[in-house]
Amino acid sequence: MYTIDLHDETNTLEEQITTLVADLLKHCCAYEKVPSGSELSVTFVSDESIQELNWTYREKDAPTDVLSFALNEGEEEALNVDQDIPDLLGDIVISVPRAKQQAEEYGHSFERELGFLAVHGFLHLLGYDHETEAEEKEMFARQKDILEAYNLGR
Repeated sequence: MYTIDLHDETNTLEEQITTLVADLLKHCCAYEKVPSGSELSVTFVSDESIQELNWTYREKDAPTDVLSFALNEGEEEALNVDQDIPDLLGDIVISVPRAKQQAEEYGHSFERELGFLAVHGFLHLLGYDHETEAEEKEMFARQKDILEAYNLGR
C-alpha cells in the first residue's frame, strides 16, 4: 500500500480529479516497483505560488507547470530498506492554472494534463531527468508507458 497526501491550495479541484491523481500515483508506484509503504505528497497551487517556489529553489522567476522535491535525492540508497519506517519519496507541486492552459493548448482533457504532470513529477522523485537527449527519451517513454497502462494516454 502507498500513501499519497493531496493538498488543493486552490480549493478548485473536484474530488474525482484528486482521486484520479492519487490512484494514478499509486499505479506509478506499483509500475515502478516502489516498496510498499512509501509515501509522497502532491500540492495543487496557483501560478503565483509555483512561481515563488520556482524562484526560491531554481532561481527562475516564472511560473512552471510542475516541480518535484525528492527527499532521497543524491543518496546512494534511494529507497528506505527499514520496513518499519515508510520511505518518503518527496513532494510534487502542480500549478492548476498552468495545467488548465496546457490542456487547452495540447487539445486534451484537464484530467489527462494533471495526470501527465503528476507522472512527470513522480518520475523526477525517482531520479529520472531530461537534461540530455538520452535522458529525455527514456523519461518521456516511461511517462507514456505509465499513462497508457493507466488508460490516460493521448
